[in-house]
Amino acid sequence: MIPIIKINNGSVFQHDRLIINNINLEIIEGEFVYLIGRSGSGKSSLLKTLYADLPAKDGSFKIAGYDLCSLKRKDIPMLRRKIGIVFQDFQLLYDRNVEQNLSFVLKATGWEDENSINKRIDEVLQLVGLQCKRKSMPHQLSGGEQQSVAIARALLNRPNVILADEPTGNLDPETTNDIMKLLMKIRDNGTTILMATHNYNLILKYPSRVISCANGTITESAK
Repeated sequence: MIPIIKINNGSVFQHDRLIINNINLEIIEGEFVYLIGRSGSGKSSLLKTLYADLPAKDGSFKIAGYDLCSLKRKDIPMLRRKIGIVFQDFQLLYDRNVEQNLSFVLKATGWEDENSINKRIDEVLQLVGLQCKRKSMPHQLSGGEQQSVAIARALLNRPNVILADEPTGNLDPETTNDIMKLLMKIRDNGTTILMATHNYNLILKYPSRVISCANGTITESAK
């Protein structure tokens, strides 16, 4: 089994403030892993370090074939083509429709051929069940549909890993179940998912490996 994420003796900082210390973690390809912990425990900071929004300073951080400690700024866009990121608040462009949101990301990551762009948009919208919403504006969509578009956006470049930061935090229970089923389907297709959450009911309903963020460190938790 090949680790897609591997951290040895890693530390997470926000500016110069130590958030998490002595992280030792391996996540293999195709795994679904929950990252749990209270608000302020460092879950989001760890995810931000993994997608190079915060610098990796101490220890060793490797993800999707990249060594984050030696990563150059010019290489961050290429790293993020291999990582899909899903946020709690969707972060869609609200002045553009669904198709334009997805097209914007593809063009920003180097896609140029319009036929290839349209085909890929069709593929990801079909995967999340939103083909009929291609021309809809974000404000015309429900919260679950907006999050499904955000997941489709994360899948555009066929990432090796999806980092999801409280992706169900703003959703009602029924919609949360729909999003979890979608994420599990993506996992079943071979994509690794690391999902931060404080919703322990999800872990009971969709059991998988759990790591816990508390007291400034990361530990393996019982399911």
